Order: sequence, then structure tokens, then C-alpha cells
Amino acid sequence: MCAMARPRKPLLSTDRIVETARMLVDSEGLAAVSTRRLAAELGVSGPSLYNHFRTKDQILEAVADSVSAQVDLSMFEDGRDWRTALHDWAVSYRSALRDHPNIVPVLATGPGRRPAGLRLADAVYGGMVDAGWPPAQATSIGALMRYFVMGSALGSFAGGFVGDASAYDPADYPHLGQAHLLAEQQEKVDERAFEVGLAALLDGLAGQFEAVVGR
Repeated sequence: MCAMARPRKPLLSTDRIVETARMLVDSEGLAAVSTRRLAAELGVSGPSLYNHFRTKDQILEAVADSVSAQVDLSMFEDGRDWRTALHDWAVSYRSALRDHPNIVPVLATGPGRRPAGLRLADAVYGGMVDAGWPPAQATSIGALMRYFVMGSALGSFAGGFVGDASAYDPADYPHLGQAHLLAEQQEKVDERAFEVGLAALLDGLAGQFEAVVGR
């Protein structure tokens, strides 16, 4: 009996489609994703994609959820106090978004029906309620942290300044004499700003926790 020949190309799968779409989004942006482009990248016919996804929007939703799935949630299960858990989760969340910034606008619409996005929301909310936060405040904390982390991933403050010192005439901008140095220090400046902002948020929440919960 003759053995069946192995296919020359890997069989099409949901994971392959999502991975390829994510690579396109990362390298070229949301507009680069289309069923025609994906089919070409995967070496298949366009209609074959419809066995896995009916629309482009469904593909982008799956890409967004694959990024949410990269966020570590273990800190809400291993006994860390709520403040440490929130800090560590925010760092992991920002890291995932920083690696895939072009998908942030899709993520910003909320978790919808995305499984990983819903698990993320459930972990944060559950972690806060288990720590003693009232449900309403726990909801607000989840929303607040999401706004902060996503905002930090949408763009670079330091990267928005040009490296030309002549752009910052001291006659017009007396306090921006070193602004031309920001771009080359982009990662350091942005990371420090994130940590300063995160610490300020957590300090404020700690004060509220004492007032609301009394411990």
C-alpha cells in the first residue's frame, strides 16, 4: 500500500490565519488585513478562509484576543496583595500592547465576546473583589487601569519630539532646551513615565482602600 503524500503546504487552520494576520497588523497596520491579502500570504484561495472566519472584522477580533492572551494573570491567583498584583498585571499588559501597538484600537473597544479579553477582565475584577474592594469600586479600578495602560501603549511621548535642537527656539520655548534629546532616550523616558504614573495611581487607590475598607 502506498503512503499518502504529505501536503506541500501546512493545512489551513484558525491559528495560522490569526498568526499571519497579527504579523500583517504589526508590520503594516490594520488596513493591511484583507481576506485577499491573507489568502495570498497563506498560499490558499480566498473562499477557504470563510471556513474559519466569515469577515475581516472577525479576524481582527481574533488577533486582538490573541494579544490579550499574552497578558500574565497569575498574579491574581498566587497570593500577591492587590496592589502588587495590579502593578505586575499592568506591566505585563503594557508589554503585550507595546509589542503589538497597531491592534490597540481594536482592543480599546472592549472585550466583547473575546474569551481571553473576558478572562482578563474577570481576573482583575475578581482579584479586587477578593481583596475586599466593593464591586462598584472594583469595576472602576478595572476601567481606570485599562485606560491608563492602553493610553501608554498608543504612542510615545518622547518619540513625539524631533532631534533637531533648532526646532526649540528658546525665545519661543524657554523650557524646552533639552527637548531634542528626548527622542534618542525614548524607551527610557517612556518607561519611567509609565512607572511614575502607575505608582501615583496605586498610591491613590491605596488611600481609597483604607478609607473604604479600613485596612
